[in-house]
Amino acid sequence: MTWALRPAEPADVEPIAELRAVVMRPDLERLGRYDEHRVRQRLRDGFSARHTSVIEADGTFAGSVALRPSGNDENGCWLEHFYLSPALQGRGLGAAVLRTLLSRTDADSALVRLNVLQGSPARRLYERHGFTIESQDTVDIFMLRLPKTVHPVIP
Repeated sequence: MTWALRPAEPADVEPIAELRAVVMRPDLERLGRYDEHRVRQRLRDGFSARHTSVIEADGTFAGSVALRPSGNDENGCWLEHFYLSPALQGRGLGAAVLRTLLSRTDADSALVRLNVLQGSPARRLYERHGFTIESQDTVDIFMLRLPKTVHPVIP
């Protein structure tokens, strides 16, 4: 499978909102928090095309991911809206996308934060890529990854 990231456009919000509803439904239902309207509206309300990339696999829409500046004085960002089509999950695409994004944040010496729902299998992916638990509540686990040291290539 070949894949690429492309900058999101405002028109991408609805396909991403639909994918979010599909991907998050099992975990939200398990937590007793699924609401068919709210799951889509939360994406629409927080969507920023400027910080979002669309994941394409073999030339078709496969998912999304956003890296948003943390908004405070630290050099960091939030990894958000990382959704993959269920048909493509478990095939290494998510890990490849995450490695690509983290190589960029490492090059900028930026820490990365995210939150994942309690019980979500995505937590294992994040832990394999160096994320650790920063805090948690009954619904969310907040994770942090410190930047890896990037050594410049000396010719």
